[in-house]
Amino acid sequence: MRFTSVVAAALGAVAVVMPFSSAGAQAVDSTGGPELSLDQAMGIATKNSPDHLQIVEARRTAVAKRKAAYGALLPRADAQLQGLYLAQGNTLSSNGFTFGNGSNSEQSSYFIGLTYNIGTSTFLNPKIETANVRAADADVTSSVSTVRSQIAQDYFTVLGDQAKAQLEDSLITNAQTALELAKAKLAVGSGISLDVSKAEVNLGKQQVAAIRAKNQVAIDRLTLFQHMGVEAPQNSRLTTTYPVKMPTFTVDSVLALARADNPALQAARTRDESAKLGVQAARGSYLPTLQVSTGLGGYTNSFTNPNFLIGQAAANRASCLTQDSLRVGAGLPSIASRCGPLMPDGSLPPSEAAAIRDQNNAFPFGFTRQPFQITATLSLPIFDNFQREQKIEQSEAARNDAQYAIRGQELKTTATVTSAYLTLQAQAQQVELQERTAQQAREALRLAEERYRVGLAPFLDVSDARTQFEQAESDRINAVYDFHKAFAVLEAAVGRPLR
Repeated sequence: MRFTSVVAAALGAVAVVMPFSSAGAQAVDSTGGPELSLDQAMGIATKNSPDHLQIVEARRTAVAKRKAAYGALLPRADAQLQGLYLAQGNTLSSNGFTFGNGSNSEQSSYFIGLTYNIGTSTFLNPKIETANVRAADADVTSSVSTVRSQIAQDYFTVLGDQAKAQLEDSLITNAQTALELAKAKLAVGSGISLDVSKAEVNLGKQQVAAIRAKNQVAIDRLTLFQHMGVEAPQNSRLTTTYPVKMPTFTVDSVLALARADNPALQAARTRDESAKLGVQAARGSYLPTLQVSTGLGGYTNSFTNPNFLIGQAAANRASCLTQDSLRVGAGLPSIASRCGPLMPDGSLPPSEAAAIRDQNNAFPFGFTRQPFQITATLSLPIFDNFQREQKIEQSEAARNDAQYAIRGQELKTTATVTSAYLTLQAQAQQVELQERTAQQAREALRLAEERYRVGLAPFLDVSDARTQFEQAESDRINAVYDFHKAFAVLEAAVGRPLR
């Protein structure tokens, strides 16, 4: 009676364990903690992934170049303010003459000007840079698709690891139940001690496998959050699951989507547009360019010692009066009225000296306005050492490279999408086969345990059946999540979500 009750309890425990194992492939983490869906993980990654953010920052450069290209359609404005201090002494001019400076002087000047350059590139560069911005946008979209695919791969890897860890935990319970059954049979004389030893060894192996499975969950979880660009929180729960079913779309339909939406292909096409415009810009270097400039300016010049100017003016008048005396003595008309008056001591009248001092106080902002000027220059390079020819050859080579890149990307897209589609179909078929195999292995384990319970089979049959079941169930879990990963690869190849 004791044997019957022990065996019945053991078989009851096995019956509870087995259904749980069969559902492990689609189970999610049931531990407490913040929930994280696949869409949330992808959203976090597109905001924090360092690799993706570098692509986003590269787009800023393209936008700045486009802004500068449109800015070239407007005239350039410059403002200049200059100051100069010149000490007393002799100054050698550029033509070799020496000029004396009898006093320290201060000079200042300003200039505000507009310059406008017009050429072929002035009007083509905005179109070129606009195409480059569109290509940068396609690069960002491609990076988003890559990030989403990577996160999906990592997400389903963690879910697969969790399903395997739950499978190993259920098999530990199964192995413990088998050990209790072997001990019960040994206690009532219908079993042998070797069966107990084998059951203990199986339990130990299963516990080691469970430790490895849980460690793999932790490692792959860290990889997931690393690619998301954030620190891994404690006990986060992955909640997204998808059913496994054969895709309803055809390979032709996904190829059509990829040819229209694949961001890498779109980027190649827009760069081809930019390269064609670059050829036109290079050929435009044979045409003349026009530069128009104008501006306003002024200057000041003040001596630190105003008496120097006053003395210089008095000396000039004295020289003029001396010359007038010589003219009168020679019988020539007098020029005294043009010389101006002098004080008895040979100095200037106080009012004139004060006026000279006032005029000398112009530094730094009492500018004397310079005349308005406008300059127009039409340039036509005749021979520039074949630099124009070099630019044209380079631009045409870049255009041809862009066309080759389009063709290469088209071939790559077709091959990648087709192979991903075929892989997805194959994975769906594998899931179906692995489901059937796991069900058969589950049934074989149940029969082996029943036969061992009634004494019709040795414990070795139970151990072998459990090993086959574990392998079949693990293969089933791998097939399920390989299917989801293959779906993510196909979405990345197409360039858009498909479910």
